[in-house]
Amino acid sequence: MTTAMTPATTTALVPLHCVGLGGRGPEDVVTDARGHVLTGTADGRILRIRHLADPHTARVETLADTGGRPLGLEPLADGGLLVCDAERGLLRVEPDGAVRVLADSVAGERLRVCSNAVVLDDGSVCFTVSSRRYPLEQWIGDIVEHTGTGRLLRLPPGGGDPEVLLDGLQFANGLALGGDGSFLVVAETGACRLTRYHLTGPRAGQAEHFADLPGMPDNMWREGPDGPVWVALAGPRVPPLDLLHRTPPGVRRAAARAAVRAPFRPGGTIGVVAVDDQGRTVHHLSGRRSRFRMVTSVCVTGGLLVLGSFWEPGVAVCAAPARGVTRRYPGARP
Repeated sequence: MTTAMTPATTTALVPLHCVGLGGRGPEDVVTDARGHVLTGTADGRILRIRHLADPHTARVETLADTGGRPLGLEPLADGGLLVCDAERGLLRVEPDGAVRVLADSVAGERLRVCSNAVVLDDGSVCFTVSSRRYPLEQWIGDIVEHTGTGRLLRLPPGGGDPEVLLDGLQFANGLALGGDGSFLVVAETGACRLTRYHLTGPRAGQAEHFADLPGMPDNMWREGPDGPVWVALAGPRVPPLDLLHRTPPGVRRAAARAAVRAPFRPGGTIGVVAVDDQGRTVHHLSGRRSRFRMVTSVCVTGGLLVLGSFWEPGVAVCAAPARGVTRRYPGARP
């Protein structure tokens, strides 16, 4: 078991500027081998952003079009790119822009809301599926109903039918590999927590609590093998929602039906955290009344913190925090 965390000391998260993309919803942001930022938008495009330190010189280039709704991205050593597409499944984008489907079903069941992926040393791909009940456009229904139908899957090297590593996750989302490659960390958006899945060692195949968070975790990005894992917080904890999750299933289903019909607009509270391989918080940045809303991803490049959003028409650029002292939040589990 590792630490449970509630925010104690925070640093202000204030965007310096935004870079427009000509399309909405850059849900995930990652860096390529040259430090350029890659993202995908709601219209299906995969984009590369150069020179984003200055909004006047920033350049946006289209690399591919998935024909679906790209979410999590994972650059590959050979120049390719893994794309988790909410409509088409797990994809590979070649350096020339060609798109190939790697997996779109599990045991005959179509993948719904394929969310995030990482590549293991043996060439297999582990990836998350957020919900087996709700499509992406009704994601809030899954959060409210608390279905616990998220999964962690593994695609063998060379392809084939994915196997289920973990089931019953609360809107499985971001995924990161431990610095030594011995475990995975899965973000459970609907439970405001991170879960560790052991890949090797005496606990291989077992899962355990890794960290509780001060908000709903979305995409994750590792800052190198020795760096922390950055976690975007798509929204703050909502105490009434925590109470609703303790009610009978019928009550939650009724609330979910109402939620998917109601207009949604994210609030102005934004946040990101960075955790080490023991689940301890290295950084916690937060902002209120932000004009840039619903932060769903974060990465670092060139001394800048880059934020993606499921909601906004561009990415936000912030100053990256200096490396600080690891903080252990009050109430942490031993």
